[in-house]
Amino acid sequence: MAIKTRTYSVVDDKREMTMDEFKRWLKKFDDDKDGRISRDELADAIRVSCGGWFTGRKSKRIIGSVDADRNGFIDDNEIKNLAEFAEKYLNIKILYL
Repeated sequence: MAIKTRTYSVVDDKREMTMDEFKRWLKKFDDDKDGRISRDELADAIRVSCGGWFTGRKSKRIIGSVDADRNGFIDDNEIKNLAEFAEKYLNIKILYL
């Protein structure tokens, strides 16, 4: 069965996506396919989505803010924390459908 995807809409300068779309988007940056997002992988995601300078610093700050178990990675249990951070600071709106 094919998975339906939609293009992300932008409303009020915020990219809108569902939580499932957010997770699929984030997994694109999981280079080593370990199911976790490292600081470098998150920096790549920020660079692609937001552009700009200092993505390494931003990703370190984000990891520090959302990494509940302080292991240096964002795993499935911390995705909600990252989504909340993205809504607040990265111009992304998560649609909970």
